[in-house]
Parts: sequence; structure tokens; C-alpha cells
Amino acid sequence: MVTINCDMGEAFGIYRFGDDEACMPFVTHANIACGFHASDPVVMAKTVRLAKKAGIRVGSHPGLPDREGFGRRPMRMTREEVSALTIYQTGALEGFLKAEGVTLSHIKPHGSLFGMAQNEPAVAEGIADAAEVFGVPVIAFSDCCMSEVFTRRGIPFSCEFYVDIDYGDDGRQIISREHPPISAEEVAEKVRRAIGLGLTRSVNGKDVRVVAESICVHSDTPNAIEVARAVFDELNQSGKLTRD
Repeated sequence: MVTINCDMGEAFGIYRFGDDEACMPFVTHANIACGFHASDPVVMAKTVRLAKKAGIRVGSHPGLPDREGFGRRPMRMTREEVSALTIYQTGALEGFLKAEGVTLSHIKPHGSLFGMAQNEPAVAEGIADAAEVFGVPVIAFSDCCMSEVFTRRGIPFSCEFYVDIDYGDDGRQIISREHPPISAEEVAEKVRRAIGLGLTRSVNGKDVRVVAESICVHSDTPNAIEVARAVFDELNQSGKLTRD
């Protein structure tokens, strides 16, 4: 069974980034930005209320302190720094969740923080430290530092697959500043191959191994609603969609 998660609340002040509300009917889990790479208190509060209304699960989406780079530029950080920034951001979101009577569902690191955790044991350990504090699972990635650290420490996690991001020949997602549009037909085919075969096609045409326990879509992809609907329809029709 497979969930659908979407990065949301990535606005700031008068600036808007994606149509979260329109995507919510087609996802099961919202990862809400917590103010470091994007968002602000008003946006966080509003996004939590929208997610509650839509009846979807809500987790924190902590990122690097880099609004100008949207958290998509790597930084050198210690385990203690990673743990602290994850606890700080998740704690802020939990306050808004408590105000709405909603329970924190999970943690999903954002952008380069997620990429760093795949390759740097200290970063993965820092995220695991924070997950233990809140007692929630993590949306993570397979066959990397994250999966090794979380498995060894008994941190519950699910591995995600990206339908709107390219993969390299190493089987890792390519973190870019912008997400180009992708057709609904291509999305459905990617989902079928990832779930049925455990494979996706790299930018160089190579089949690489993936684990798709949760499908990630991004609200800032130009045709995000079409993408989210295509994923939802494919999983729903195949009987593989779960909200847990």
C-alpha cells in the first residue's frame, strides 16, 4: 500500500508558491514548511487549517536556513546542528497543530537537507535524533545513509519515489531549483513501473532501482494538480492507495 505526500506551505508574506488547497484532495500527507527555507507563521497556520479541512495527515518539512536558495543549496552542518534545526522547526509546526487539534504525523526533510541525509551519516543521525524527540516516523529514501541509520536505530520510515523530479544513474533524485511540467500519462507510467517493478528511468535512459512506499508530488510543479490527480487515480484504481 502506498501514500501520496506533497510539500506545502512554501509561501512567504505576499509571495505564493503553488496551489496547496487544490492539490489536497489528491494527497494523503502534507509536509508543511516551517520557516527556514520557506513559509512564515501566518502561512503555517493557514496551511494547517486547510489540511485539517481536507482530512489529510500533517508532518513537518524542515529545511536549511536558506530562503534565497529555497533550501536547495547544501550546507556543512554537524549532527547537533541538524538535530536542533529539525526540532526547532517541527516544534513550531506542532504549536499550530495543537491549536487546531491535529496530531503531528511525520517528519520529512526538505531539499538539500534530504539530499545531505542520504549521503552524510551525521545528518541522518541528527534527523533521527529529532524523530525520537517527537516519536514520529520519517519520510526517507532507500539504500542510503537514511535507511541504514533509521533501520539500525529503530526509527520508523517510509521510502519515497518522485514522479516530478529526474533521477541520476546512481538512483538518487536530482535536486533542482525548478520542476518542469510532466504529462499525466508519463506520471501514471512512472508510478506503475516504480511500484510494480521497483524501477525508474534515469536522465541518461538507464533503469535504476527505487522503492516507492510513498509517492511525492510538489505543489510548485507547473501542472501540479494534474500530476497529483494522475498519481491519485493510478493508485486508487489499482487498489494500492492508503492514507496510513
